[in-house]
Amino acid sequence: MGNAKSGAVSKEILEDLKLNTKFTESELTQWYENFQQQCPSGRITPDEFEKIYARFFPESDAKTYAQHVFRSFDTNDDGTLDFKEYIIALHMTSSGKMALKLEWAFSLFDVDKNGYITKAEVTEICQAIFKLIPKEKQDQLPSDENTPEKRADKLWSYFKKKDNGKDKTQGVIRKDWQKESLFKG
Repeated sequence: MGNAKSGAVSKEILEDLKLNTKFTESELTQWYENFQQQCPSGRITPDEFEKIYARFFPESDAKTYAQHVFRSFDTNDDGTLDFKEYIIALHMTSSGKMALKLEWAFSLFDVDKNGYITKAEVTEICQAIFKLIPKEKQDQLPSDENTPEKRADKLWSYFKKKDNGKDKTQGVIRKDWQKESLFKG
């Protein structure tokens, strides 16, 4: 990561992030300083990440969703987020190109990281999301998506996938799903 003694992000990481995100050198430097203040170890642990999410959703149970988001951001699977993973995640989810956002969304739903999304995984993520929604807001949702299971069914049907337990190629969404006819006019 960055040079811990000088408190500055390494030139290599800085150049890489400038090439792969929309952030300027000045913005990245400021992000790094803030990151170092919040995470002096240079890494965000799952517990710290959950606490961050809890601050954004103080009236909700954000833990499960935060765990899924953390898993999707931890691209090297080391159980922590370093500055580079943090910035790439921030870029992908806030201002990245649609293809990057789709890639991140896929990684969020691919709970077991096997390159496929099953209906069970869609349901698991929907359940985590519903824990973020206050009960009174859930009551206002349309009747066809006012439970995690209904929302998962609706999402699953959008991809025209069958979940009959027999034909495994029909019961999953592949990592290369963007290439399917779904996105062709």
